[in-house]
Amino acid sequence: MLPTDLLIIALIVLNLTGLVIIALDKNKARKRKWRIPEKTFFLIALLGGSPGVYIGMLLWRHKTRHWSFMLGIPVIFILQLAVICFILFNR
Repeated sequence: MLPTDLLIIALIVLNLTGLVIIALDKNKARKRKWRIPEKTFFLIALLGGSPGVYIGMLLWRHKTRHWSFMLGIPVIFILQLAVICFILFNR
């Protein structure tokens, strides 16, 4: 298995994880149970799961009133895209 294959698999897992933790936290919020810490969402996003976290936010309308999420998650994603483009085009 190539390193790029492993990277793609890791990104898929991170994005699915982002979707799932947003859904879980939304469910916990409705039931007034213990919540997932906000730093967990940002950690998953920083590790490469920003699209999954953002899509989950929009799908389940969760954390959309928090400017730190509505601005922070897309900014993380844009910065990640910029780094990828820089790496790809400066070989």
